Amino acid sequence: MPPIDQLQGRPVGRILTKMGRINRDQLVEALSFQKSKGGSLGRILVDLGYIKEADLNLALAAQKGYEPISLEGIKISDVAVKAVPPQIATTNKVLPLSFDPATKKLVVAMANPDNFRAVDDLRSLMGYTVVVKMGDADTIEKLIGKLYHAQAEGMGEILSELSNDDALKDLGKRGESIDLETLKEAADSNPVRKLINLVLLQAIKDKASDIHFEPFEDEFKMRYRIDGILYEMMPPPAHIAPAISSRLKVMANLDIAERRMPQDGRIELMVNNQPIDLRVSVLPTMFGESVVMRVLDRSNVSLDLDKIGMRDDDLVMFRQLIHKPNGIVIVTGPTGSGKTTTLYSALRELNDISSKLITAEDPVEYDIDGVVQCQIKAEIEMTFGRVLRSMLRQDPDIILVGEIRDKETAEIAVQASLTGHLVFSTLHTNDAPSSIARLLDLGLEPFLVTATLEGVLAQRLVRKICLNCKEAYDPTDEQLMELELKKEDVAGRKFFFGRGCESCNNTGYRGRLGIYEIMTLDDDMRDKIIQHASTQVLRVEARKRGMRTLRAGGLLAIYDGITTIEEVVRETIMEED
Repeated sequence: MPPIDQLQGRPVGRILTKMGRINRDQLVEALSFQKSKGGSLGRILVDLGYIKEADLNLALAAQKGYEPISLEGIKISDVAVKAVPPQIATTNKVLPLSFDPATKKLVVAMANPDNFRAVDDLRSLMGYTVVVKMGDADTIEKLIGKLYHAQAEGMGEILSELSNDDALKDLGKRGESIDLETLKEAADSNPVRKLINLVLLQAIKDKASDIHFEPFEDEFKMRYRIDGILYEMMPPPAHIAPAISSRLKVMANLDIAERRMPQDGRIELMVNNQPIDLRVSVLPTMFGESVVMRVLDRSNVSLDLDKIGMRDDDLVMFRQLIHKPNGIVIVTGPTGSGKTTTLYSALRELNDISSKLITAEDPVEYDIDGVVQCQIKAEIEMTFGRVLRSMLRQDPDIILVGEIRDKETAEIAVQASLTGHLVFSTLHTNDAPSSIARLLDLGLEPFLVTATLEGVLAQRLVRKICLNCKEAYDPTDEQLMELELKKEDVAGRKFFFGRGCESCNNTGYRGRLGIYEIMTLDDDMRDKIIQHASTQVLRVEARKRGMRTLRAGGLLAIYDGITTIEEVVRETIMEED
């Protein structure tokens, strides 16, 4: 094979000819075929049977300047294997060949020349200079399995490495007086990088929504939130807290010298060829910096109204609300109840070329093609009220206001709906009828609420029973009493729970489901609001008109065998008659 510098950047046909894999006649034939039918030249040559897939990969690698390497009988040092975490090697199919700790130069073998993700991860997560060689796919696969089966580092091994690292131990004695150079060195140290990579990859694998790093007086905690519940991980030694927070700040492009002010940033990763966004929040506390990362995994969230768990009748009613020409539609519930997902799913459905959609959000969670999204920045006076006022001059049809927090935002939302816009927003209230009292508390006039509000959707998320270990059982009288039911009320109905298995981390639950309560306003309801009727009266009236409460929606999910009594009791309140 000719030297790599004679092949780099050349057309694929020329490279294959120079490598002796095809002759000129075969190249001319493939080029004329490409001219008439289109397609990539390499693929055409494979289809014509002139070259094999491996030849094409070799040529594409040479085009990028990657040298081929024979892996037969190759000896790989422990230093190289330890330099690449098992998760990255196995996930990205990358085999370490040699590593120089002094220059951080890592030589790896890959089978696919387009595997940029592997190189990016090694550069961004580990900070290495990466040199790529091309090798045989099967051999690489076998060697990775062999090397990492014996070397698979668990959390325990990394934690013992951290505990025994003298440079890191010294951090704990320095308190607030750590200088910037020491902090940078600690953040760059191999055990700290390994720990963070392991925690991040594990969290994404377990579909965690948040990762918490919390310093306390004598310990340092790491926790994941999976399906709304926090789980504690094996804690690392307390003295490495500054190194962990500094490493995360470096990854999120934040200022590691600033340890007295809160900071917010973003980390973008590629895991299994999926883009993962981590929103990073750093908060100074009494014992160091607390770092919380929100995992925004696009593949984990289905922005589709048909897939968010609404029952058919609720879906019909909600669709009627969001297809109104104007008015205000509010989604309410506590933090983490899935309000944003519901509203994004509604926007996605309404997002066509004939409508202009604008959002004001704090923060923008997911970017949706075709929707103009604005980020609220209170520090430069870019508040909901101010952005909303400007949005109305952008000729929108549909507006999403992340949250109605104050009288100014509420009033502009009302004005927008009165001038022919459809406005979506969120509130923090316990159920749908309480939203009326909340809007009046903000200072809105009752006649404005009745003139503009079309409907309120309240929602909660309950955990779904793991399908792998789902079992039927008979609930006790005490469990039924929590739902205000007696044995005779549930005669003939089946109840289920999750026994706990490997696929659900022994929790018995996997994934979550929305339960919903939809209150629409008719003329009688509007009269009651103008007469300042209490929330209790509005709740009774809404139920008379067929509103299914959150508790009733939860009961139906229990009867369908999707969730458990405990989940519904935890997430919904008893109904008062």
